[in-house]
Amino acid sequence: MRSARPLPAVLGGLALALALTATACGPTDPTADKPAGGAGASSPAAAGEGDGALPKDLADKLKKHGVDPDKWKNGAWKNWDKETWLREAQDFVNPVIEGLWDPERMKSAKSPDPTISAKSTSSGATAPEPRPVRAQREKTPYHKNAAPVGKIFFDSPQGHMVCSGTIVKDPRRPGKSNLVWTAGHCVHAGKKGGWYRNITFVPAYNDLGKSASALNNAQPHEIAPYGQYWADWAVTSGDWIQSGGTNAAWPYDYAVLHVKPERGGKSLEETVGVALPIDFSAPTPAAAGYMGAWGYPAAPPYNGLIMHKCIDRPVGLSTAPATPTMYWIGCTMTGGSSGGGWIRTMPNGKPALVSNTSIGPAGGNGWLAGPQLGRGAKDAHDMVSKKFAR
Repeated sequence: MRSARPLPAVLGGLALALALTATACGPTDPTADKPAGGAGASSPAAAGEGDGALPKDLADKLKKHGVDPDKWKNGAWKNWDKETWLREAQDFVNPVIEGLWDPERMKSAKSPDPTISAKSTSSGATAPEPRPVRAQREKTPYHKNAAPVGKIFFDSPQGHMVCSGTIVKDPRRPGKSNLVWTAGHCVHAGKKGGWYRNITFVPAYNDLGKSASALNNAQPHEIAPYGQYWADWAVTSGDWIQSGGTNAAWPYDYAVLHVKPERGGKSLEETVGVALPIDFSAPTPAAAGYMGAWGYPAAPPYNGLIMHKCIDRPVGLSTAPATPTMYWIGCTMTGGSSGGGWIRTMPNGKPALVSNTSIGPAGGNGWLAGPQLGRGAKDAHDMVSKKFAR
């Protein structure tokens, strides 16, 4: 393997742009250097759900599919039988289960390795395989240096899992977005199954970048500085729902979550203080310039606790005939970084999300690929925005 190269010093502007965006709009509490509204990682259920009952619309949806809503929160969600595993676009359900994602469960969640390590070899590439770029740790505290980035936790038939995600703007709720961008394979099993369950987003997880042992005694605001945000709706591409996990579907491996706080009433953007715009122009790899990929790699040699980033100039990767070219960068991040945002500096000098981590090489690390976000991705984003417009 070629030797990895560090982040180029001349690219510091991209990381700085992200940091300045977060800092300028960040925590407003002048009495403490920690995010405002620092709810604990394990906090009471959202208002109106303290009695443990499911909201009526969710209960009705479960009943429609033969699922007993009274048993769901008591463990019925663990039934992954294909006859009751909801998979269609309109069938997403994800009721809050208070206290489920406690600090220990978060810490032990694994990366969805079988998905991210799908085979996509250089035989389908439009350029030589990128040289590895060694992932570097993000500066702490994360809420000052990369506040839009966080971890996504979810349950699958293989156990409790992790991905990464990014807070993005909602055009119909300026300044009050509740939208998170991630990968399709972080919310839906694709061809082999349906929607994952208990999906929650934790912005700036492990804010101070503590080790596993140090987290044993960490304060709640150090683990989940802004609290947890449960997905109450998700949209991914039709291509992913129908064919996800095959090489033809990776260029459509993206998803948008609408989230709500497990505790409190403020929007995600108001609480965290920042959301990134999305560049849906799908520039070609040659025209895109440098991109930075952020995430929480969890597969070895990483443990999923520390935020990392890579910056590189993408080339093109084709995973199947007649499918869009994917962005392809050198990066040593592994599974767990899936869904993490790829960010580029726009002509106005401000950062925008342009892709998300989708796949890496089978059985190793050294590169990542992400979809170009064009019309289909814009439609998905618009669909979620319209659903919650008010």
